[in-house]
Amino acid sequence: MAVRATVSRFPTDSDSQEASGVPWGLTVTPFASKDENNQAPAYGSDGQLLPRCENCYAYFNTYCELDQWAWNCSLCGTLNGLSAEAIARYSRPQSCAEMMSSFIDLELPLERSEDEMLHARPVYVAAVDLSSSEEFLELTKSALQATLEALAPGSLFGLATFSHKIGLYDVQGPIPVVKNVFVPQETEGTLPIELEDVMPLLQFLAPVETCKDRITSALETLRPTTSWERTPGSGQVLDGVLMGGRGFGVAMEALCNYLGSEYGNTFALARVFAFLSGPPDYGPGQLDTRRYGEQYASKGEDADRALLPEQTPFYKDLAAVAVQAGVCVDIFAVTNEYTDLASLKFLSIESGGSLFLYSNTDDSTLPQDMYRMLSRPYAFNCVLRLRTSTEFKPGHSYGHFFPDPQYENVQHIICCDSFATYAYDFDFSNNVGFSRHSSELPMVQIAFQYTVVVPPEDLSSSGVVSSSRGKHSLKRRLRIRTLQYGTAQNLNELYDSVDPEAVLSLLVHKVILASLERGVREGRILLHDWLVILTTQYNEAFNLIQYKNGSSSIAAQIDVTFSHCPQLQLLPRLVFALLRNPLMRFHEEGVHPDYRIYMQCLFSALEPSSLYRAIYPMLTSYSTPDTQAYPRHSLSRTALITSGSPIFFLDAFTTLIVFYSSTADPNLPFPPPHDCLLRSTINKLKQDRCITPKLVFIRGGHDDATVFENYLIEEQDVDGSGITSVMGFVSFLEDITQSVLEYLK
Repeated sequence: MAVRATVSRFPTDSDSQEASGVPWGLTVTPFASKDENNQAPAYGSDGQLLPRCENCYAYFNTYCELDQWAWNCSLCGTLNGLSAEAIARYSRPQSCAEMMSSFIDLELPLERSEDEMLHARPVYVAAVDLSSSEEFLELTKSALQATLEALAPGSLFGLATFSHKIGLYDVQGPIPVVKNVFVPQETEGTLPIELEDVMPLLQFLAPVETCKDRITSALETLRPTTSWERTPGSGQVLDGVLMGGRGFGVAMEALCNYLGSEYGNTFALARVFAFLSGPPDYGPGQLDTRRYGEQYASKGEDADRALLPEQTPFYKDLAAVAVQAGVCVDIFAVTNEYTDLASLKFLSIESGGSLFLYSNTDDSTLPQDMYRMLSRPYAFNCVLRLRTSTEFKPGHSYGHFFPDPQYENVQHIICCDSFATYAYDFDFSNNVGFSRHSSELPMVQIAFQYTVVVPPEDLSSSGVVSSSRGKHSLKRRLRIRTLQYGTAQNLNELYDSVDPEAVLSLLVHKVILASLERGVREGRILLHDWLVILTTQYNEAFNLIQYKNGSSSIAAQIDVTFSHCPQLQLLPRLVFALLRNPLMRFHEEGVHPDYRIYMQCLFSALEPSSLYRAIYPMLTSYSTPDTQAYPRHSLSRTALITSGSPIFFLDAFTTLIVFYSSTADPNLPFPPPHDCLLRSTINKLKQDRCITPKLVFIRGGHDDATVFENYLIEEQDVDGSGITSVMGFVSFLEDITQSVLEYLK
């Protein structure tokens, strides 16, 4: 569980927090195996015996004062009695994880019977769009082959297809058999027959280890639905060309209901991989893609605002059905046409899944992403709870979860991997704040309760009886992290404790929220105004502004680069880069609305260091493929020219680019050999990513370098009007200076 606060020294009261201009909050990556300092938790058992405060329900931890019979809660100060059992446990402190570390992971007893626990198996279902092209299906087959290699023995796998009909494959017999049910064309229609009556679920779900070859054979039979196969009424006829027949909505609804019958019996979590080649345009859940087009130009509407909200609640409602059925949906959209991910995204992110977008089949990383996603551990049926000491409280929470309908500050996460990150901001509970003279420091406690599926080979070491051989087991665990923070006695101390990457995380969450509610333009204004206010507060805190001879002399004194505070110096560049990112650029600059939605979903789940790399790429240079020249350059053409290095490596998180300058020695090997330093750096970065970055090699003077040059943002105008007469970042700082002057008037 990695936790990063925006400031390691908290503001003392609401006035100092307001005066600082810095967002106050933290990010948490609950299923990360280690903390932000690479320390693992102390593991233990009997989590149900961990004492809890009678007043605030916080868990006992190493910061609590303990005597023979009682303990003081480190969050609210309440004196709590100890049970006889706890007194006996704590007489041997070295045997208890909670006495040894403030970061613990304890096993909990399962609520279900042991027999049910041992029968739970991982279930995976692929739902493949047949209203597609041969290229799309070839890519999907490759991805599913990678999936079969990544799945653990004992897993169950089902193959379904959708178009104007839903197909279910039985691969447990000698040859694969498919049974179809037609999808109703009407938006309010229902399937004429339940999927369970088409094929019993346990006939549909096949054991991977015994049926892998037959699953592969079934995949080879997949063909696109040709126009003559479709019913006369399916799809839309535009200019005499038959379109549509993609009954995605009803297929997903039917699969959730189909799988839900065995939730808690055959499986504890079912994952559905939905492969989509275009917008759902047939039957219930169909989307009208005509809202994307020239009409915004003609009506004068703000496309950045109009295309971000969903057009129907169908998929948000379907996500709730999926959650009740124990189903998590991952959507893989491989398309360059408008698919309205603004409506579809809820089915994935609110059911605990992920949303992936690939603009074409040629250089798609879909198979690698599938393998990577299934090879890493994940937790499910998770509950995340953040508690604080009494002086302050959580404000907004951000991330892909849904709040508990009954309890405040409790979030439910259906499926959580080791990268998934969530954020909170803080507010003061009263006007007093933290006492300057008290020894009691701000406390935060994060509790994360989760379930994991333990493969059969891991059971023998944990003492489960031998009858479990060949079966999976569920384990319920409780992970707790208790943190103590200092307080800043003045703004200088607070600014020195800033974590710019954590600040960026909270800013990104806030501007995404503002964009969704009020449009991209409003999100940009919010970001710009925040930097103006921060710059003003910083200049006033350091007494840099002297009012003497009018505004021109004041302008000369304003420090927009935060030269007195190293921790803040990154922030103007990060804000500038965020304004140049497709997340915040205008529709008229050519940012596709589906790509913006994909970026919102990706960025709102990234941990701070990854998000920082995605917003402001890292540019390094090499004198040879085996020798690094400079570890970091600014993102400008000037940096390329002045460095004199022949090779540049750009890491933009989703894309990795190796660029050989046009003046590079032609004897340098291109592309870099597989056994060189540059290649090993690239391979290490790819291993540590939650998605597979696209790797591009460019030879200056021979290849089109546009994709590389687009990342050299510091000479681009912040509003996207191309290369300006003065350098973009410099003119941006001048604009901030003028805005600070306006703010001071």
